[in-house]
Amino acid sequence: MTTFCIAVVLLILGYLIYSKVIERIVEVDSSRPTPAVVHPDGVDFVPLKPWRVFLIQFLNIAGVGPICGAIMGAQFGSASFLWIVFGSIFAGAVHDFVSGYISLRRDGASLPEIHGAYLGDRVKQFMRLFTVLLMVLVGAVFVNTPAVLLNANFTPGWNIFIWVAVIFAYYLVATLLPIDKLIGRIYPVFGFLLLGMAVAIVVAFVVYRPELPEVWEGLENRHPDAAHNPIFPMMFISIACGAISGFHATQSPLMARCMTNEKQARPVFYGSMITEGIVALIWAAAATIFYHDPQLQPLTVNPATGATLGGNAMVGVITNAWFPRAVAVVCVLGVISAAVTSGDTALRSARLIVADFLHFDQKPIRNRLLVAGAIFAVTAGVLVYSLLDAKGFDVIWRYFAWSNQLLAAVTLWAVTMYLYLRHKPYIIALVPAIFMTMVTGCFLFVAEKEGLGAILPHSVGYAIGGLITVLAIALFFRAARRLDKKNDTARQ
Repeated sequence: MTTFCIAVVLLILGYLIYSKVIERIVEVDSSRPTPAVVHPDGVDFVPLKPWRVFLIQFLNIAGVGPICGAIMGAQFGSASFLWIVFGSIFAGAVHDFVSGYISLRRDGASLPEIHGAYLGDRVKQFMRLFTVLLMVLVGAVFVNTPAVLLNANFTPGWNIFIWVAVIFAYYLVATLLPIDKLIGRIYPVFGFLLLGMAVAIVVAFVVYRPELPEVWEGLENRHPDAAHNPIFPMMFISIACGAISGFHATQSPLMARCMTNEKQARPVFYGSMITEGIVALIWAAAATIFYHDPQLQPLTVNPATGATLGGNAMVGVITNAWFPRAVAVVCVLGVISAAVTSGDTALRSARLIVADFLHFDQKPIRNRLLVAGAIFAVTAGVLVYSLLDAKGFDVIWRYFAWSNQLLAAVTLWAVTMYLYLRHKPYIIALVPAIFMTMVTGCFLFVAEKEGLGAILPHSVGYAIGGLITVLAIALFFRAARRLDKKNDTARQ
């Protein structure tokens, strides 16, 4: 448990110390009017109280990624603890803070508009489509997961499409209504459930005093199929949101349109990521105990197939083994709330991105319905596939996880350019940008199920990933020097 306790302390210190460094670098100005103050529209640009902004941002980004992703990452052993801690402090929170702050400074701009401003129009056009498709995948995943959990834990024997219809209907209403009418009011309830879930797991650590592997005992790969799942890059893709997530930057503009002071950026953007990192750490620790304790390990194997259980199933295994029924229900509801509060705002983000691209006024509800209707139709198709095909969810999750981390890499390059053009210490974003480019590049050629790793030796896959990373670095500095000379307006 020593490693776990140190990890929690490091995450807290990261917020208390490193976030202030980032705040000084971006030069937060508390006297500058925010988008919500300049032109509130009663729909998306709505001034909210700081605690509500933080709570909504945290619940927006804390989907099933820091739970199911952390559980899958825990299969690799204590190395997952290091990535959650240092990834959250130096990569994920920097990514969230600076990209959110750019949106705040650029009138609440959506993420693809930020990409275009600092990486060019071609990147912007591509990222518009890419980001909307990712939001559709997120929407499908975050309908599937709560529907499965609700059906399995509360209404066994029901047709699962009943829950799908209920959740989908809620998503549509949440996407259409002004942000303060439903999301701003119901999220405190979801926040209580998510907090209760985390507290329950920590209490279980105190009561049961389980033995956790310590990092100084070794960082060897403890995955049940380690030969085909190397820690790099597989673990860094599996922990899809617990350390860094491109999805977060799609949510930040929603809150950039609700802040009333730039000083809120540090706790809302950086603080939310650190809080999510703590949630991911808790679930990774719990899963590590079950995966690697000889007495508990049989519970993690599907008796019918012999396969190791994944994220959704392990939530039930952990809660049912440790807690009485009432507490287990709170934990399951916490996971469900995490999924629901990301699914609704993912589809809301997709609506805003499409509306920004089309310059389509979103104040009239008719216009909101037109855009949301098209997005929901596509999401419904993906969702049905994930439910009817036996391997549909696994396929969608893999594409979601990789696309999510690729989006994080692109956003980090945009953040790096933003800092470079202002002659700020851009290395704070450059290093994680290079690392995440290497992760996503290698994944395509090393992963044996999701990429070309089945036909390429790992050494070749790593070499190709390295070449992609070197090319990205070269293209970045070529573009940066050109923009630094010709595009003075980008500094404003």
